[in-house]
Amino acid sequence: MVTIVEKTAGLAAFVRTVDSGSFSGAGRILGASPSAVSKSVARLEKRLGVRLLQRSTRTLSLTAEGSVYYDFVAPLLQGIESAEDVVQSAGSAKGLLRITVPVLVGRALVSKWVKEFSEKSPNIKLEVTVTDRNVDMIREGYDLAIRIGNLDDTGLIGRHLADISYLLVASPGYLANRGHPENVADLQDHACLRYLLAGRPYPFIFADGRSYLPDGCFDTDDAVTLIQAAMEGVGIVQLPAFALRNEIERGTLTRVLANELMATTSIHALHAFGRQVPMRVRLFIDYLMETSERLL
Repeated sequence: MVTIVEKTAGLAAFVRTVDSGSFSGAGRILGASPSAVSKSVARLEKRLGVRLLQRSTRTLSLTAEGSVYYDFVAPLLQGIESAEDVVQSAGSAKGLLRITVPVLVGRALVSKWVKEFSEKSPNIKLEVTVTDRNVDMIREGYDLAIRIGNLDDTGLIGRHLADISYLLVASPGYLANRGHPENVADLQDHACLRYLLAGRPYPFIFADGRSYLPDGCFDTDDAVTLIQAAMEGVGIVQLPAFALRNEIERGTLTRVLANELMATTSIHALHAFGRQVPMRVRLFIDYLMETSERLL
């Protein structure tokens, strides 16, 4: 008779391999070597008598049987892990916390988060992916996402962290060469750098509701590249104030149209756990709620 332990052996290795796309990715999540994960999946396939993963030298893909099996077992595994996490106390909370954050947030804040939160909860390991792509949190195995702007109706649970303000800035060299714009209309005579959101340039938005979409000399969906381009004197850029703080203090960037207030937007923490939020996630959200106003 096959025991329940034998039946569940290899499930975590299989599910995490599918979620991460590789044995090495699964190993990082599970704290095991890629070879150990591969062997665990192979033993599961042998017991089931079917191939779940199609292996090649560079890629892994689900077989038809593997796809059906994953759809059944992935929610069960998530339920087991969530049940264990929920019953942890704050003092005993441990495990891996996988977070995805936008590039600007990662650049400005992640190092502070790691230091401060790790001191408060040393048994929780942070794994932070810095990307402006809206990841599929459930499919890709993320516990928490930090997102800027309006929330889409994704079914995720959102916690408002703070409202962030935007600034228009340029390098002192650019302004010395091209002059300071006196009003919004003057922006049409300047080179403007535009952030691409979902493939479209994001307009300059002012607190009184005015929206201005300048002609762009340079467009990109990488906010860090926009900052670097502005510091090189390419043009004027609109970005969140917290991401520009260091450059303004150092004098490498200068405010433009400082008398014009820019619009604010919200930053949220999102998760997909419903009411049963794991303790490691609750602790990090609480930390963000306590510190966001200070850090942002």
